Amino acid sequence: MTFKESIIKSASMFGKALPVITGILILISLFNIYVPPSYFKTLFTGSPLDPVTGAFFGGIVAGNPVTSYLISGDLLKQGVSLMAVTAFLVSWVTVGVVQLPAEIQFMGKKFAIVRNISAFVLSILVAFATVLILEVL
Repeated sequence: MTFKESIIKSASMFGKALPVITGILILISLFNIYVPPSYFKTLFTGSPLDPVTGAFFGGIVAGNPVTSYLISGDLLKQGVSLMAVTAFLVSWVTVGVVQLPAEIQFMGKKFAIVRNISAFVLSILVAFATVLILEVL
């Protein structure tokens, strides 16, 4: 395959992916605009299940790392536990329910589902490990 053929094939694939990517970005943007960070305070009650709740909602809303740092800082200021915020933060960046259709389209159904489930479970484990390490230090 020549360089020119590679460019044409890549452009064609990008053109097919563009509507899916655009839709995902619009959904994430709308959610981030219409759901204020103060709403998440009501989700976290201080129970031992807060890390699971954080990972669950982080995976659903999804977003970029810069935004997650800002939201996480606000959650900590509102009194949400570090474990819940850490699970939320890791899941926010690694789990992507909104992006799942695009990931299935480009990576395959089995890979996308296994990767998202693994990232969800690991986000909870990372939250526990983070808090444990900080307590030891």
